[in-house]
Amino acid sequence: MKKLRSLSILLLLAGITACSAMAPKLETPRLTIINASMTSGDVFSQNFLVHLNVQNPNDRDLPIKGIEYKLFLQGDSFAEGTSSRAFTVPANGETEFDMTVRTNFVSSVGRLLTRLGGKKQVEYVFEGKVMLASGMIRTIPFQESGTVDLATKL
Repeated sequence: MKKLRSLSILLLLAGITACSAMAPKLETPRLTIINASMTSGDVFSQNFLVHLNVQNPNDRDLPIKGIEYKLFLQGDSFAEGTSSRAFTVPANGETEFDMTVRTNFVSSVGRLLTRLGGKKQVEYVFEGKVMLASGMIRTIPFQESGTVDLATKL
């Protein structure tokens, strides 16, 4: 009886390993900030419309149901949230979409202006996870970084 149980456990583990080996390997999509503009704001909070480009390096469509994100400017947390706008990025293709980003002036924009000291270039890190609407893999983490020219981008 013990041998039968051991054999059953071994077969179960082999089956799980085989299933995980068959799971699709998805490469991380690349999310690039194209531009951003303030749509509304007051002393307490601001709303920005951020226009993004998403490139899909995979050989299958990515049905995205949303994006959880954090945006850092000059190494400081600027905004975080979730975009629940669904869209599909074609296999080996790209698409653009807009999302609203909300910030708090006291904790975000004010610190950013202090840290810039008149510079026109802002270093950014955009990280989070892409949430997929279907498939065996449901989230794909991402992290992009770069520089944004304030004169043309924000």
